[in-house]
Amino acid sequence: MANRDLHLTRNIGIMAHIDAGKTTTSERILFYTGKTHKIGEVHDGAATMDWMAQEQERGITITSAATTCNWNYDGKSYKINLIDTPGHVDFTAEVERSLRVLDGAVATYSAADGVQPQSETVWRQADKYNVPRIGYVNKMDRSGANFFETVQQMKDILGANPIAIQIPIGAEENFKGVVDLIKMKAILWHDETMGAEYDVEEIPAELADEAAEWREKLVEGAANFDDEVMELYLEGKEISEEMLLRAIRKGCIAMECCPMLLGSSYKNKGVQPLLDYVCAFLPSPVDTQAIVGTNPDTDEEEDRKPSEDAPTSALAFKIATDPFMGRLVFFRVYSGKVVAGSYVYNPRSGKRERISRLFQMNSKQEIPMESIDAGDIGAGVGFKDIRTGDTLCDEKAPIVLESMTFPDTVISIAVEPKSQADVA
Repeated sequence: MANRDLHLTRNIGIMAHIDAGKTTTSERILFYTGKTHKIGEVHDGAATMDWMAQEQERGITITSAATTCNWNYDGKSYKINLIDTPGHVDFTAEVERSLRVLDGAVATYSAADGVQPQSETVWRQADKYNVPRIGYVNKMDRSGANFFETVQQMKDILGANPIAIQIPIGAEENFKGVVDLIKMKAILWHDETMGAEYDVEEIPAELADEAAEWREKLVEGAANFDDEVMELYLEGKEISEEMLLRAIRKGCIAMECCPMLLGSSYKNKGVQPLLDYVCAFLPSPVDTQAIVGTNPDTDEEEDRKPSEDAPTSALAFKIATDPFMGRLVFFRVYSGKVVAGSYVYNPRSGKRERISRLFQMNSKQEIPMESIDAGDIGAGVGFKDIRTGDTLCDEKAPIVLESMTFPDTVISIAVEPKSQADVA
């Protein structure tokens, strides 16, 4: 892990309304990146990311599940820390705590249902934490699927600036693939290989005019984020693929646009380009602003850059109970590094905590690590006094990072025993 290029790390989450296909998409990501060798289906209760018995029984995501995978893009190996979040409104606090520590997100929509109420809620949560995002219109094989209607709803309902990177080849039961408007090529998937193989071909003649029209919209939108692209666009000159990628990346990281992709994760179509554009457009830890916190001794603001040479600062964003190891604390390291067996300082409690063991997670599977470095997400055990939102830092350079706020409960229920005997 030492000397890993942080430019090649992506900390992302998948967020959406319930039943838009977040976990199904996550399962395909794990399969195509080689993390799993069999696709687990949500409806079979076999999804890797839905590891709780209650999730498998109901076919929904209840807790945010984290995993780490690698993807080769543009000749480089990218490390992707992926968090699959719940879509149900009852578990929106899980989304809140995840977005607080992510650098980017994939906003997923059902092509048949468009922008739904919880889609709007998680969009506002991402705005709150300044999380850049790309859009993925899933379920293009469903009856009533309409990519263009969903893109329009993003403008009308979310006030977003979606830029279509792809357009569909067919829809509903005739959905076959996508036209990539940056490469101006058609991508068609092989059903017999579960989408692992696909062909890149010339754009079908019947889609040539539509592709040219949407390509023009893409170039016009990209020109707003890059002066060189704008100059070439106004002069009517050819704009290279690299320049378009650079311009759209600028707009995405500045949260001035949302690149839009599409597919059908269940039918194994669209996930590989999604991974490509996660690497191309979403920010790395060094692309985001330095984390700002408060020095508890002076009450003055300080910032920490994502460097292993800086003093350690990390934020605990989730606490889970493991049946074998007890309390498992998930945290994001913003600067420095956290080493197994070392001590960190908790400014809230004023105590030092020894982290006995460190892990990176693959859903419920723990992968032992010697250290979790700046820009990375991991989990640890051994904490005595820890709460969600606590800062972990170097005792010689204390800092308190901004915590997270949770939405009010929709409904509260309490169970009271009739007698003390009922407690047992």
